Amino acid sequence: MTSDQKVHVFEEVSKHNQTKDCWLVISGKVYDVTSFMDDHPGGDEVLLSSTGKDATTDFEDVGHSDSAKEMMEKYYIGEIDPASVPLKRKYVHPQQAQYNSDKTPEFVIKILQFLVPLLILGLAFAVRHYTKKEE
Repeated sequence: MTSDQKVHVFEEVSKHNQTKDCWLVISGKVYDVTSFMDDHPGGDEVLLSSTGKDATTDFEDVGHSDSAKEMMEKYYIGEIDPASVPLKRKYVHPQQAQYNSDKTPEFVIKILQFLVPLLILGLAFAVRHYTKKEE
């Protein structure tokens, strides 16, 4: 950890609540975990859900390993000003891209379940039409 510790105000830290800009407060320390978002074993949603509050309880409840706790040192950017931390947490919804159900694998499967039988039926009619004897 660095010797010149910057003291961050809670309001400033709580603004960093996005996938491309994520800060956490754990045990009075501020961590910029933006570069760790893709590598976190629990996914970036877990980290995003801990923004805008003191995430100490969230972190401790999971039971992180000693190596995970040591890894935190490289993300340390300063201390939190304890006077700026609100007694009751005001929820700040993390900014994420809108969910588009048309791009999910389930949607593609539903479309294929509809189109494939129609294609087979059309192919059967075409074969029947072109192979039928002229009388």
